[in-house]
Amino acid sequence: MGLPELTKKRIEKTLGAYCLTKVPGGFRDRVRINFKFRGDSVTLFEERPAFGKPEIWVDIAVAQFRFSSQRKEWTLYCADRNSRWHPYSEAEPSKNFEDLLKEVDEDPTGIFWG
Repeated sequence: MGLPELTKKRIEKTLGAYCLTKVPGGFRDRVRINFKFRGDSVTLFEERPAFGKPEIWVDIAVAQFRFSSQRKEWTLYCADRNSRWHPYSEAEPSKNFEDLLKEVDEDPTGIFWG
């Protein structure tokens, strides 16, 4: 099951603006921030040219937001070094997506942006 269409549109707008402001324009040939939807989740990731092959871009997982349609709330996940997702224990699930995005942006533990 996917996200409700209105929710998806709101998240696209919020994350689209966030991704554009996260990396200054002059650096976007070296790093980009993007997102993708899959079912009830949206994954935020960083894109960089592959080492030794600058024409190939690789994705690096940053954060994942999962929506519970039953509880109408978002839960934040972080990736380990093998790109497996784990609940981020420093933030409670929230009905407000922007609260969890703020947690990722501020990154008090250094788990999202290093």
